[in-house]
Amino acid sequence: MHELAICESVLRQVIALAEGYKATRVGRIFLTIGPLAGVEPDLLLNAFPLVAAGTLCAAAKVEITTAAVRVACNACGASSAARSNRLLCAACGNWRVALVSGDEMLLRSVELFRHERKPIGERVHV
Repeated sequence: MHELAICESVLRQVIALAEGYKATRVGRIFLTIGPLAGVEPDLLLNAFPLVAAGTLCAAAKVEITTAAVRVACNACGASSAARSNRLLCAACGNWRVALVSGDEMLLRSVELFRHERKPIGERVHV
């Protein structure tokens, strides 16, 4: 399960960010994952507490948003939504398209706290 390795990578990034802001704990971690990213969101959510145990992210909640699959047509130039198992131009039906989004995994933002009850302020957008 490579989701465990992905969690470790996300955890390293979040801890470095939290240390930079002198945070004492992390409240929430916001991720965006595309359906073509090769990551199973449910497995990621299950693996995160195992990786985060004993860190300032131990009580953090991970929230995942799914990115839309979008393509750009090489024939007509249109940009359109597509299904992950049917990458066709919605305008002309051509199969010669370039993937614009849907394969990404992004650390979107992190909610940090300096003290148990007081948030730092705004969420840190990465």
